[in-house]
Amino acid sequence: MTLPPSPRGPHLLQTAGWVTRPGPYSRRLRGRFGDTFTLHVDRRAPWVVLSHPDDVRQVFTGDPNVFHAGEGNAILRPLLGARSVLLLDGPEHMRERKTLLPPFHGERMQTYGELIRGIAEAEVASWPTQTPIGVRPRMQALTLEIIMRAVFGTRDEQLRAQLSTLLDWMGDPLRLMLIVLAGPQLNERAMRRMRAPIDQLLTAEIAKRRAAPDVHERDDILSMLVSATDMDDATMRDELLTLLMAGHETTATALAWALERLARHPTAWERLKTGDEDYLDAVVKETLRLRPVVPAVLRLLKAPVTIAGHDLPAGVAVQPNILLMHTREDVYPDPFAFKPERFLDSPAGTYTWIPFGGGVRRCLGASFALFEMKAVLRALADAVETLEPIGSSERPQRRAVTLVPAKDAQVSVARRAAPVRRVPPVPTGR
Repeated sequence: MTLPPSPRGPHLLQTAGWVTRPGPYSRRLRGRFGDTFTLHVDRRAPWVVLSHPDDVRQVFTGDPNVFHAGEGNAILRPLLGARSVLLLDGPEHMRERKTLLPPFHGERMQTYGELIRGIAEAEVASWPTQTPIGVRPRMQALTLEIIMRAVFGTRDEQLRAQLSTLLDWMGDPLRLMLIVLAGPQLNERAMRRMRAPIDQLLTAEIAKRRAAPDVHERDDILSMLVSATDMDDATMRDELLTLLMAGHETTATALAWALERLARHPTAWERLKTGDEDYLDAVVKETLRLRPVVPAVLRLLKAPVTIAGHDLPAGVAVQPNILLMHTREDVYPDPFAFKPERFLDSPAGTYTWIPFGGGVRRCLGASFALFEMKAVLRALADAVETLEPIGSSERPQRRAVTLVPAKDAQVSVARRAAPVRRVPPVPTGR
């Protein structure tokens, strides 16, 4: 059994390349080695990087008992907790996933439509005209408000402040690299200190909800978990924090990228303002293709697997690389151009458009994230007549596990539009 070729140099240099500039670093290695190569970033296991659709399909359709995503996400354990659905594998993962999935699909998700639009309208109404705005922190405030109202049905300022502190602490790329290098024991101690005040607030909120006489009538996710499951407090804390962190930072970043791209493509912005729902969907898909929020997903092999012509042993991690897949010229001609119309001409491929991963481990909040992005962009397009960029195009920069605009997506609202109210379409669940 042999691993694919790997760049020379110590573990530290490979870690630095992946953490600080994953896109350029990955593309340089693909140019040198082809679609498959090895990275030594995580001391627990080498990463075999994959970027051919056939190989990605093999991983996403493979036996989940062989391709362990939970163990692949082990670096998140100190932050999210051992009971997080992202850290589980096998039957435990499927049970937890089925418990958490209902609020993020169909009619239940539709109930959040007016909430999302109202929050988005209030946010954009606060933006000054003719003044540079850093969109990313504004979108973070907006999506945190949405996810807290959807998850808790409340506006807890203490919890909001603690979550913001934790995100800012995690957002430093140098700190992330030190976390990767430090090993699990140091990570556990550091994150336990950071999580302690959040866990206290979550425990108190869970207790209040268990005692609430109207818990069965409320439509927030915490009330649903309390009334419809026998989940213990420790598990519930881990899952609530997972929903808060994963459903907030990622969507905020995607929205910031959408506005950063739209500000530099006025024809796309003008078309978006017409209310064309198909084009809105295409804008969201193209944003997530060109600027995926996370660069890759991992699966830890629990048995030997032959993939991409290599016989890989158990204990190796395979990494479907989202950045590389989304910039394949044979799949996406002119891959670095922002062209929403490409998704009007052909649908997103199951194994070539993978911002949410795939298979049984596809992000359970994917439908909600797409619904939320569309609702927010619809509200912004209805409220803003002209959106102008500030400076040159912004490059992706590492913030924790996400890739954010390097200058916070600086734009200017040149002119506001007359108020427009559209009735949001019923989501299809796609």
